[in-house]
Amino acid sequence: MTDTLLQLDQVTRTYALPRKRLWGPAPMVHAVRGISLRMRSGKNLGVVGESGSGKSTLARLVMALESPTSGTVHLLGQALNQLDAAALREARRDFQMVFQDPYGSLDPRQTVETIITEPLAAIGGTPLADMHAKARAVLDSVGLRSSDMGKYPHEFSGGQRQRVAIARALITRPRLIVADEPVSALDVSVQAQVLNLMQDLSKEFGVTYLLISHDLAVVDHLCEEVAVIYLGRIVEQGSPQVLFSQAAHPYTRALIAAVPRLLPSTTPGQRRRSPIVNSRPHTSSACPYAPRCPHAQARCEEQRPELLSLAPGHQVACHFAATVVTAP
Repeated sequence: MTDTLLQLDQVTRTYALPRKRLWGPAPMVHAVRGISLRMRSGKNLGVVGESGSGKSTLARLVMALESPTSGTVHLLGQALNQLDAAALREARRDFQMVFQDPYGSLDPRQTVETIITEPLAAIGGTPLADMHAKARAVLDSVGLRSSDMGKYPHEFSGGQRQRVAIARALITRPRLIVADEPVSALDVSVQAQVLNLMQDLSKEFGVTYLLISHDLAVVDHLCEEVAVIYLGRIVEQGSPQVLFSQAAHPYTRALIAAVPRLLPSTTPGQRRRSPIVNSRPHTSSACPYAPRCPHAQARCEEQRPELLSLAPGHQVACHFAATVVTAP
């Protein structure tokens, strides 16, 4: 399928901080800065970046848990931030979320059946008997037993709890699931099981994932496309095969260099050289990565680069992308 599932147009989100002086202006934090992207049905998109880059804010905007300061979020042609409460509640059948912490995202006082059927109860219109049958079916889909419906979250392991969270997201048969760091709180031995489950469910139910992660290996396993975000802006976008082998933005290359298992082995006793970090101050009109970039030049301090096509299916926001690609 190639139809547009999710589209963001120049989405911005700012937050006001406490005033430093009683009558002074409130400082503003720009968590997301003019992000535009398009997702097609059946094509999982991974959003990667370091902590504080704006990934989770972007997830909340897509889920309509927050409204953008400017710009629009369209899901299946509907502008989510323009829907009233009743219409948004009905639209949530098509998009659900899996949160990072399987321990904190499940109510410890509720049974698994109540947790899983909560989205159906919130939307309304589903008889209790049908809700019970759907809960049994979705539990079976995620590898749990129907006898688990009467249990409480504390009776499960971390991986099983995340399966419960995935079952809750699946019960409305959504078109899109936003997964915010879905395996980062799990043991490494369990992460692969949950990722393989998500991959199987994508094929079985036709669900598409917007995966928020800082782990490049997780994104490479599950996604057909990757967007790299830095200080609220997309700085590079393309397929995992292109980005992880031919990264054109210095920030993307720095992210890859920070993951030892994605790098070629070195000679025993040889230490990797850290990239040179530029200490020049950053201004609003400059490239936001310039103070940290080893390739920064005068132009980077004067003009912010736009996200442009470097090759078919590969976009990058860097004045000197070709230089970065050919750099050792």
